[in-house]
Amino acid sequence: MPTSSPSKSTPKRSASSPPFASEYRDWLRMMVLIRRFEEKAGEAYSLGQIGGFCHLYIGQEALGVGSISALAPDDYVVSAYREHGLALARGMAPRAVMAELFGKATGCSKGKGGSMHLFDTSINFMGGHGIVGGQIPLGAGFAFAAKYRGTSQVSLTFFGDAAANIGSFHETLNMAGLWKLPCVFVIENNGYGMGTAIARAAAISDLWQRAASYGMPGVEVDGQDVVAVRLVTEEAVARAREGDGPTLIEARTFRYVGHSMSDAASGTYRSKEELEASRQRDPIVLFEEKLRGLGLIADGDIKAIEDEVAAVVADAVQFADASPDPDPSELTTDVYAPEGGR
Repeated sequence: MPTSSPSKSTPKRSASSPPFASEYRDWLRMMVLIRRFEEKAGEAYSLGQIGGFCHLYIGQEALGVGSISALAPDDYVVSAYREHGLALARGMAPRAVMAELFGKATGCSKGKGGSMHLFDTSINFMGGHGIVGGQIPLGAGFAFAAKYRGTSQVSLTFFGDAAANIGSFHETLNMAGLWKLPCVFVIENNGYGMGTAIARAAAISDLWQRAASYGMPGVEVDGQDVVAVRLVTEEAVARAREGDGPTLIEARTFRYVGHSMSDAASGTYRSKEELEASRQRDPIVLFEEKLRGLGLIADGDIKAIEDEVAAVVADAVQFADASPDPDPSELTTDVYAPEGGR
């Protein structure tokens, strides 16, 4: 629920039907796709088909789907390294994402980016970034460019709770607030920066409160509720698009796996009781229950979604496995912009 609401409210909706009801099934399918995709990615990593780092989005699906659904096709999205789910939610093809994880030439970054550096300018998905907080100034930069060009584009920037302690967070939010840039900052607060609980790292653990220092609204939302996330993000995006400046959203969520595949169990810093309590608020289960209660979906429909998603994920793995490795000549391409290029 918003704690400090933006100045402009969202349009009134009919009381006879829930908001976005026509989009619910698509949201559920995307959430299931992200979950099954990530489970398969974790399996492929364990089998040695994926190398390097691999940070899974399992448990945070409602956050990514709800927020990205509020965007226009030409808006910008930029993220940290836990971005597989966000890339899929933005519309990147599962084949292109899985092939990139496999390090193949058919991947979205030609196999040279891997798990942490998915990128696709055709949908303005401006990358996952491996430096903690490094993408926050970039998000403001895309917003500045949109304002400079006079377009109606908005920038949506995702980062974890630990990144909110990085210097660039404060510097960027100050600039964005001062210049009223059309951007929305989303803190994906899953409670831990790697293995450190937020209460041990932040003097004020209600991170949305920091927005007041930079002249923008701060909003807290239940990141396990896809509809709540959509409502809050939609309002923030509208505010940015209308020239009223940025918003800081803190979405409280939970990851069901470790920080990365090297920390898959995460049992050393989270108790079994904490993990079990979080499982009671699985975003997919909660949304399925909501749709059943509204009479918008039946068990047969859910099974059909699961079956269709399973086929899509299996196809992505098969495609990635069969794809060629990058040619050695690609090692030096895309390092510098071409002379005279943009």
